[in-house]
Amino acid sequence: MKAVKIREMFERFRQANPHPASELDYRSPYELLVAVILSAQATDVSVNKATRVLFPIANTPVTIAALGVDGLTPYIQTIGLYRNKAKNVIAMSEKLLAEHDGEVPAEREALEALPGVGRKTANVVLNTAFGQPTIAVDTHVFRVANRIGLAPGKTVDEVEQKLLKVVPDEFRHDAHHWLILHGRYTCTARKPQCWNCLIANLCAFKQKTPRPDNV
Repeated sequence: MKAVKIREMFERFRQANPHPASELDYRSPYELLVAVILSAQATDVSVNKATRVLFPIANTPVTIAALGVDGLTPYIQTIGLYRNKAKNVIAMSEKLLAEHDGEVPAEREALEALPGVGRKTANVVLNTAFGQPTIAVDTHVFRVANRIGLAPGKTVDEVEQKLLKVVPDEFRHDAHHWLILHGRYTCTARKPQCWNCLIANLCAFKQKTPRPDNV
């Protein structure tokens, strides 16, 4: 996709949604980190439902670690892969206490050294909690970047690196939020709403979905 189209695309995203934000509920970097770990292969809605009950009870490394795996599990058992996630959240909390005085680090290497934290999770935290211009590539971003021709790639890492190259600096901080929301609500996996898309005439996707008769 040509640079002029890419700039126009993000101009439209910004005009439609000047201040995009995560749909996960959180009030601190630690709460965000826990929520993002829980969100792997789960919906933000399901995570928010769980943390809405959990966080009033325990929302710091000290209080979460004190729950232990058995104590944490009942709060998150409605979320997919909850057993493994419970182990990771407890281990992550214990490592924060042991090595970072209970504070979430703002450095990639330190974040990715925490249990349950991979590159995507680190990117979300660095961007959303600490304002760094990272781009987290989840399933929505991966699909949109490939489908519309913005940053085609066969792997998540390849798409991320291409996005970092092609997204203009002024849009980079908010880019992954716009792309996630676009993939979640408009450029969906099945039957994308091309008739209701603000970037349809910029998009390289050829099999545009026609407007349904009942819409």
